[in-house]
Amino acid sequence: MEEKKLDLKTIVGFGLIMLLLLWMIYNSSAKTEAENKAKAKQEQLDKAKKTQIPEQASASVVKDSTISDSVQVAQLKSSLGAFAYSATLPSAKNNFTELNNDVLLLRIANKGGYIAEANLKNFEQFEKGSNKRVELIKDNNASFNLQFKTKDNRVLNTKDMYFEPVVTKEGENQILTLRLKAGPEQYLEYRYTLKKDFMLDFSIRTQGLSQIVDTSKPIDLEWQLKSYRNEKSVSYESRYTDLVYEFEGGKDDKLGQGKDDKETVDDVTYVAFKQHLFVSILLTDTPFKTADLTSENLVKEEKTDTIFTKNFTAKMPLAYKGGELSYNMNWYYGPADYKILNDYNRNLDEVIPLGWGIFGWINRFAFIPLFTFLAKFLPYGISIIVFTIIIRLLMSPVTYKSYLSQAKMKVLRPEITELNEKYKKDPMKKQQETMKLYTTAGVNPMAGCLPAVMQIPVFYALFQFFPSFFDLRQQSFLWATDLSSYDVVYRFPNGIRIPFYGDHVSLFPILASVAIFFYMKMTSGDQSMAAPPQEGMPDMSKIMKIMIYISPLMMLVFFNSNPSGLSLYYFISNLITIGIMYVIKNHIVKEDKIHALIQNNKTKPKTQGRFQRKMQEMMEQAQEQQKNKPAGKK
Repeated sequence: MEEKKLDLKTIVGFGLIMLLLLWMIYNSSAKTEAENKAKAKQEQLDKAKKTQIPEQASASVVKDSTISDSVQVAQLKSSLGAFAYSATLPSAKNNFTELNNDVLLLRIANKGGYIAEANLKNFEQFEKGSNKRVELIKDNNASFNLQFKTKDNRVLNTKDMYFEPVVTKEGENQILTLRLKAGPEQYLEYRYTLKKDFMLDFSIRTQGLSQIVDTSKPIDLEWQLKSYRNEKSVSYESRYTDLVYEFEGGKDDKLGQGKDDKETVDDVTYVAFKQHLFVSILLTDTPFKTADLTSENLVKEEKTDTIFTKNFTAKMPLAYKGGELSYNMNWYYGPADYKILNDYNRNLDEVIPLGWGIFGWINRFAFIPLFTFLAKFLPYGISIIVFTIIIRLLMSPVTYKSYLSQAKMKVLRPEITELNEKYKKDPMKKQQETMKLYTTAGVNPMAGCLPAVMQIPVFYALFQFFPSFFDLRQQSFLWATDLSSYDVVYRFPNGIRIPFYGDHVSLFPILASVAIFFYMKMTSGDQSMAAPPQEGMPDMSKIMKIMIYISPLMMLVFFNSNPSGLSLYYFISNLITIGIMYVIKNHIVKEDKIHALIQNNKTKPKTQGRFQRKMQEMMEQAQEQQKNKPAGKK
């Protein structure tokens, strides 16, 4: 019995020992597994740190970017050379530095030192009330980079490297200094100074880099921007979106008007990426020796609702002086407003397409001052109407002269027809007698053409004025919500688009077309009766009958996508012209009075003017040469 008890205790003891051993093995295994997981995770983190180059974090994240790992510093130095020093410095708390005034908000990226966002506070995209600010730069649609070569044969780009930012103030001016450092006193510096308006000072300079950077070759500056669509009509905005530049001490030119384009230009003082009614400009006090400029059209089809209109690029070399770089520049981000740009006195008004020669002079010295004055006291729609009345009244003497000439020619038509029949076999004699009749009657056959020619500069200047006058943007009148863009009274459903007409119906072009139809109906009879048909020449009366219908149709189609302010002008202008012509025809110029005046002129002795005398001599010489020709050679 004693032996059995001993065996039972032994079994129980062994069982307890086994349980204890199992418990110890389990705990050891769990601990080892946890340690292995933690160790593996740490190894992954260490590996990531060693291979990863510091990247720009979100603006809302605060990080200390001080690099203490000697292996990581060595890796950076292998790729950045001496500029690896900049990566070892603490960055700003945010990865963007903000400059802000009443009209402009800028965010400058510490990585690259370029303007990453340009926000215009007081302007909205597309239509008033959209609550979407005009942003010339956002979401990486623009870049600014300097590419240079170091003496150890590295090619570096500033867009890939970190700048150290310092913000200070001078009075009300905000100053941001960004330095890309190769050492405590060796750096490339960008300096931004934001004042009260849309223009900010910008400078690029180096200090102590002559031993690091290869100064035998210039630094390549590249500025690129994809222009955002900001207006209601993408096709119309693209038409007026182009690249403008000034070169050779004051000359200006543009490229990219509706097509892809590129140009290489010397001695460039500014480059402007113009987005119809807004513009981004880079100016320099020291002209760029050369500039490679490109413009790529991004609006391939009018029916496509695109985000961007053009892609602009400008590449310019920056030359070293004494082994260092020093350029004073300016940035302008703001409206393409003639008054604002002209006030800078740096030839920036040439960015606005007001027309060349006399057309631009009319806009600069007449139309812009007059309209600006009226808009101080009147709503913009009423200002256009008053503006139109003033122009038509000033042009009314020209209209009177033109109609008076037509009336005189109409009275003379029977006599001219008689001469045509009498001398139909002798064209030279017919011309001589016709000129003699004009002289004795006191009629100048060119008098009807000259007034029409005189109106061409006014017509073209107005055609340039309305699409370019910034003040009309998002100003409403009657059913038009934006006088700088087309008005819409009906939009075709399901994306229907009529070729050459568009996807909508504008009412102002319809009214203008109706008005021009009645005006041409009123005057076409007088014009066709003014001069009889000449042998071998088309019958003008038939052409005028066709033009009565073609001209209004062309205006209807063409003006449907043009600014409603321009269509409003031509509607009011044609109404006023109809009124002026009615008064002239029925109360001022009457055929019986004209006939009596011509008969009276015939009785008076006439002296030929220089032009008429010259024409007479030329016809006589031609007639004499005709007589002297041998019969076989006639």
